[in-house]
Amino acid sequence: MADKLTAEAEWREFLTRGNPALQRLRGWFRRVPQDPRCVSCCAPFEGPMAPLFRVLGFKRFDKNPRWCSHCFNHLDKRQRGGAVVEISMLFADVRGSTPMAEALPPAAFHARIDRFYVEGTRVLIEHDALIERFMGDQIVGYFVPSFAGSAHARRAIDAGLALLRATGHGDPGGAWIPVGVGVHTGEAFVGTVGDPGQVVNFTALGDAVNLGARLASTAADGELMLSEASATAGGLSADAGEGRSVAVKGKQDEVAVRVLTIATSTVIGMPTR
Repeated sequence: MADKLTAEAEWREFLTRGNPALQRLRGWFRRVPQDPRCVSCCAPFEGPMAPLFRVLGFKRFDKNPRWCSHCFNHLDKRQRGGAVVEISMLFADVRGSTPMAEALPPAAFHARIDRFYVEGTRVLIEHDALIERFMGDQIVGYFVPSFAGSAHARRAIDAGLALLRATGHGDPGGAWIPVGVGVHTGEAFVGTVGDPGQVVNFTALGDAVNLGARLASTAADGELMLSEASATAGGLSADAGEGRSVAVKGKQDEVAVRVLTIATSTVIGMPTR
C-alpha cells in the first residue's frame, strides 16, 4: 500500500511539475550543441552529441516531439500507474465522414483524412498537447500541466480554434473538411493502462474525459464547444461565445457550454492568423 501511495505521488509530481531530476540537468544539457532540443530538459535532438543522447533514451517523444521520451519514460518504465489530476482535453471529430467516404474514391478519402491528421498533429504539437490517439475520424489531445503549463485550459481553447482555422473554417472558399471540436477541463486519471507483457498505453480516464468527447460529438461543423469549466479556467469573459445548454449522452441534466467559431474568436483575443 505504501509503495502504491509513493508511486501515485511520483506520478502526480510528474504530471503537474515535470521530471525534477532531469530538469536539474537543464543547465548542463543547454551547453551541449545544438537546437532543436527537448523543451523540458534541453536534451539536444540534433548536433554531434544527439546520437549519444538518443542511445541514452533522449529521443523525441512519440506523443509530442517537442519533448524527449526520457522525460516521460523514466517513470513509465519503472512503474505502471498514474494519478488523478486536473487536465484539459480536446476532441476533434470529422462531421459526415460516412457519406464522405461513400462519395469519394478510397484513395481520395484517405488523402482527406490524412490531411486532417497532419494538420491536427501540427496544431496539437504547437500548443503543447500530448497526442493521445487518432481513431477513425477523430483526433484526441490532452493538455497536462507539466507539458502545457498551468494555463492548459487556454492552450486547449486556442488549439481548438487553430484547428478550425487550419481546416479552412473562416476561409472565403469554405472548409476543406467539416470538423467539430470539444474542449473540457476537469479531473481525470492520467497514467498507463494495459498488460506490461503485451501493450501498455498512456491515456486519461474518467467522467471528465467522456464529457469532452461528448461535447465534440455535439458540436456542429465549424464549432468549438467548450464547457463552462474550461471557459472559466481559460479566462474567457462572461460574454465570450454563445452560451447554450445541451443534452449529451450519458448525462441526465443538460450541460452548460460556450460555443466559439472563427468569427467570434477575436472576442477572446485569438489572433486571426
